[in-house]
Amino acid sequence: MESKFYEEDKLLIFKITDEIDDFSVQKIRRRADYDIERYMPRKVIFDFNSVTFMDSAGIGLIIGRYKFAKMLGSTVELANLTSSIKKIFEMSGILRLIPITNLENEKYTNKIG
Repeated sequence: MESKFYEEDKLLIFKITDEIDDFSVQKIRRRADYDIERYMPRKVIFDFNSVTFMDSAGIGLIIGRYKFAKMLGSTVELANLTSSIKKIFEMSGILRLIPITNLENEKYTNKIG
């Protein structure tokens, strides 16, 4: 997973590059919590563009980061969901809490990944 903080926008983007399963969630969780607490962003975006697989551990990962970020005053959004990952989030109800955003802005897409 890669992360990039944009000071001027107080925006933290996580580009997840791993499959999201029980094994990888531990590493992603530690890094995300560390960066969220370190930067105290206004908004956190999880970019799923490079994710090829996600199981139920991914649901727990996102809900946990949503609660952690909200506790610190941040909002969370999801970006670049594949159809299979979007379906998992729809079935879990996460999309009622966390919106999907568009990261097409050149300012962000060229500097990460």
